[in-house]
This record gives sequence, C-alpha cells and structure tokens, in this order.
Amino acid sequence: MPLQILLNLIIAVMWMFLNESYHFASFLTGFIFGALLLFILGRFIPDAFYLHRVWKIIKLVLLFLKELLLANLEIVKWVYRPGRKYNPGIFAMPTELRTDWEITMLTSLISLTPGTLSVDVSESHDVIYIHAMDINDKEEAIDAIKHTFEKAIMEVTR
Repeated sequence: MPLQILLNLIIAVMWMFLNESYHFASFLTGFIFGALLLFILGRFIPDAFYLHRVWKIIKLVLLFLKELLLANLEIVKWVYRPGRKYNPGIFAMPTELRTDWEITMLTSLISLTPGTLSVDVSESHDVIYIHAMDINDKEEAIDAIKHTFEKAIMEVTR
C-alpha cells in the first residue's frame, strides 16, 4: 500500500510537470489519472489496490459517526425521561481481533461512544470487558459490537 501511494503521488507530480501547470487542479487530475493507471496495472503490483482500503477506512469513520449520533440521542432520551430505571452492568465480549492496534481501535471506538466504556482487556487479548450504562441483553450488545465495529476494523486491517 505505501508503494502504491508513493507511485500515485509521483505520477501526479509528473503530470503537473508535463502539463506545466502547478495548480491543485492539475495535481488532482494527475492523482486521479495515477489512481486509474494503478488500478489498470493492478495485476503487476503485489498488494491489493490501495483505494479499496481507503474506502473501508471511510466506511469505518462513517459507521462510528452514525453510532455516535445514535448513542447521543439515546443518552438524551435517558436523561430527559423521569423515573427511568437503569440497568448498568459489565460484560465480557470475546473478540477475534489479535493485534494491539486492532484491539486499541476497538476499545477506543467503544469508549468514545456514549453509554459504553471499555474497562479492561484480558491477558490473552481475546476478551474485552465493557461497562454499559443500560443493558438488558448482554448477548445482543455483544452481537451489536461484533457486527459493527469489530467487523469494520477487520475489513480495514486484513
């Protein structure tokens, strides 16, 4: 992936020099041309086309923003609903993530989402302990995290 980005930047700069136009629009045109060229010649490059991974990163960011908005709306409902009984709890979520970077990303996304907090990671790095502000079904909460954040992180890193 770093090689492809470097090649794309070199093609964009070469495009600017060949056109003798040193504006951002010329650089952007060269960058798009370079990305198309790398996509067409992808079978000669050992790694997967890097813009696929960039797209997955964008999807992860959009997923986090969606979950952040929904969690904030849920917190506002809890705060303004008088007499509500909360059911806080800590649950253990098994994870398929293995690298420190993946686990750190997941625990950060969980902690940044209102209503949940990553408390601890097991010594073997296969269980994350999470505190939830209001939890009725632990299995449903585990499935929700696994099918959103964990799945998106695995798509980006693998």
